[in-house]
Amino acid sequence: MRYTTSLEGIIPDMLEGFFVDWPNPPSPATHLQLLQQSYKVVLAVDDSTNQVAGFITAVSDGVLSAYLPLLEVLPAYQHQGIGGELVRTMLKELEDLYMIDLMCDQPLQAYYKKLGMFPASGMIVRNYNAQSGKST
Repeated sequence: MRYTTSLEGIIPDMLEGFFVDWPNPPSPATHLQLLQQSYKVVLAVDDSTNQVAGFITAVSDGVLSAYLPLLEVLPAYQHQGIGGELVRTMLKELEDLYMIDLMCDQPLQAYYKKLGMFPASGMIVRNYNAQSGKST
């Protein structure tokens, strides 16, 4: 598995299979666009299949804070440590910032705690009609 912060050579075909169980998943083209427009990204690429196996994104002001909105590993690649390596690499990329936040369901908090994060409370809004991404 190769971990990279570069999107060079990444095309939509390499992003098939993500957003499992989402009612309105983004297309691979929209997925690539959200990666391109993120402040930082880390990808896990399986060079033997030319497939992105996992990714994590960050949005940030670049001064004090960042938010980690998406971490996904394809089902066939789960439970191999890929998600943890993606998080660790992203936290290293953002280590100069004051705060790095993410929201997750309570059952996932133990996972992120093992990676050096701690639970906090927050509020969210979800517009599922826009879940697939805005068309361009």
